[in-house]
Amino acid sequence: MRTRTVTAATTLAVLFSSAALAATPAFADTSAPLPVKSTGDIVVDGVHRQVFISDPSNGKIVVTDYSGNVLKQLTTDLSGVTGLELSADSGTLYAAVRDLDAVAVIDTATDAETARYAVGDKPRSVALADGRLWFGYGDSAEGNIGSVDLTNDQHDVTLNQDNSWYSAPVLDAAPGTDILVAGDRDTSPASLTSYDVSSGTATQLAHIRTDGSNVNDLQVTPDGKDVVVASGAPYYHQVYKTSDLSEDGKYTSTAYPNAVAIAPDGTVAGGSFAWYDPDIYIFHPGSSEAVRTYDFPNTGTSSGADTLADGGLAWTPDGSRLFAVTYNDADVYSLREYDTPGRAATTVTVNAPATATRAKQLTVTGTVTSTTPLPAGTQLAVTRTDLESPNGKALPAVTVKADGTYSFTDTPPAGGKVTYQVSYAGDADHTAAAAKDTVDVSRAKPTLTLNNNGKVYAYGQDVKFTAHLGTTYKNRTVEIWADPFGSDKPNKLVKSGKVDSHGNLSATLDLKRDTKVTAKFTGDARWQPRSVSSSVGAKVSISMTASRQYKTKKAWGQTYAFFHKTKNPLFTTKMPYYSGRSQRFDFQVYYQGKWYSDDSKYFALATSGISQVEFTGSHKDDVGWRFRVRSDYINGTSGDTVNSTTYGAWKYFTFTS
Repeated sequence: MRTRTVTAATTLAVLFSSAALAATPAFADTSAPLPVKSTGDIVVDGVHRQVFISDPSNGKIVVTDYSGNVLKQLTTDLSGVTGLELSADSGTLYAAVRDLDAVAVIDTATDAETARYAVGDKPRSVALADGRLWFGYGDSAEGNIGSVDLTNDQHDVTLNQDNSWYSAPVLDAAPGTDILVAGDRDTSPASLTSYDVSSGTATQLAHIRTDGSNVNDLQVTPDGKDVVVASGAPYYHQVYKTSDLSEDGKYTSTAYPNAVAIAPDGTVAGGSFAWYDPDIYIFHPGSSEAVRTYDFPNTGTSSGADTLADGGLAWTPDGSRLFAVTYNDADVYSLREYDTPGRAATTVTVNAPATATRAKQLTVTGTVTSTTPLPAGTQLAVTRTDLESPNGKALPAVTVKADGTYSFTDTPPAGGKVTYQVSYAGDADHTAAAAKDTVDVSRAKPTLTLNNNGKVYAYGQDVKFTAHLGTTYKNRTVEIWADPFGSDKPNKLVKSGKVDSHGNLSATLDLKRDTKVTAKFTGDARWQPRSVSSSVGAKVSISMTASRQYKTKKAWGQTYAFFHKTKNPLFTTKMPYYSGRSQRFDFQVYYQGKWYSDDSKYFALATSGISQVEFTGSHKDDVGWRFRVRSDYINGTSGDTVNSTTYGAWKYFTFTS
């Protein structure tokens, strides 16, 4: 059995701002909090499926997986770490460490630093081009460009390759090219320069003063022909040719552009500091109008939504996902992940008549729209679902007209609720989409009821279900089915028989999982078939024990476990096991008459149903504080959805000298 560890909160700073539990949640959303105070850059390692985010204020690099779960925090002497760059094979990460006048070299397979290059004063950004690592460095009025030769074992550093910069410029180069582009982040209007670095030195190709303000971010297109620039102004993303820095179009976004990321296929993600407009705009190469936009939610307390961090966009190497670093008005940072953002959003609508007569023809209409026109002759799949075809019946495909509309006719063979679903499969340029509408098709309907719907019961409780059938013609037989949640338990016939003189049929179930119970009447010549269902919940059983305390006694109105400050408390939780199940571990600290919660974390159950959590570290500062913990099962986030949310009892503890 594996024991997980946590560290108790020791100060109010820990209480209100830091994560006390040293483990990651069992599941994460498309948005996950980041333990940073600032961000400098973000890069994605597609080989090891991890994301690197630099935090200059804390002097660290945070490593997450694609879901935002923090895998590691690299904190070894990285004060002021800002710009990041990955080698072409994703095997090496280079990080500009401003406060130490150095570039750190990190092995992405182990996330360990393997070397450090002493470079110029205050390096800000790094870029790989033609076998060299280029870096922009220099304080105010001392900006410059240097390089590290990666082709020899000495890794020679060459400084002072262009001292015309006001401060350390922002650099970028397309992989496999010998074109380097630099932009000035601290002047307005901003300077932009392109270089040919094929000789090992930065030979200027072109230099301009843009019509925009400070360069927040820039990226060279994969073919090396253009550079896309995000400046505070103008209010769009600028595009320049790298050869002569002449304007080469623009990407229409919104005010205060502050980030740009370009996928290997040339798809452009342009980001802006936008409280009330979309924050991310996705463009196909060369097209000035966005095919898709994303608007961040508001997780703070101000009227404006969360905002994008400067330079806070990065694609996966295969272009299938886009990551964004955001923060709210309380400076709480998050990592957001978007799947297939390069595809234009597609919407399908379905309009069916509200009512219809069985065996009579009806007409269904609808539309298909997308920010990028659909190919001519696009076909939509049509499925009809009714009581005779509960799993759906495929109807002939329908072709979309030139104006995006479609229509088809159908004669429903069964009464009751008949649903028509129309689906577009999507393609390389468009997202899949589907919609449905329901028709109420007339037939005589018997009365059929089933009790207990929506109720929640204790684990293992015996519950009586009673189906009641009203007037029918001949058939008086009812079936009661039980379908426990979870793919390993099939829908099972519990009882079948004729109802009694009152129209009732009952069956008793031992509930250990959430269960859908269905009463079915198969119909007869005058009454349509009908089924009704009750979904009921079953909680889990939860027990927690504390160990390693030197005594347990009543205190402050509760039973407390007392631990010496030299002991690490161990909490053992027992609950019914299910594949992939985790317990949620809640942790609170008592302060000035109120319990305050730290972030809850999830810990996997062993197949025995046991999960152990240990509080580690020095507890000398925990002496006198009052803590409490509990274990919960949370439907959906504890790893499965087969039981109803259940909260365990609080366990109270404290530390003494």
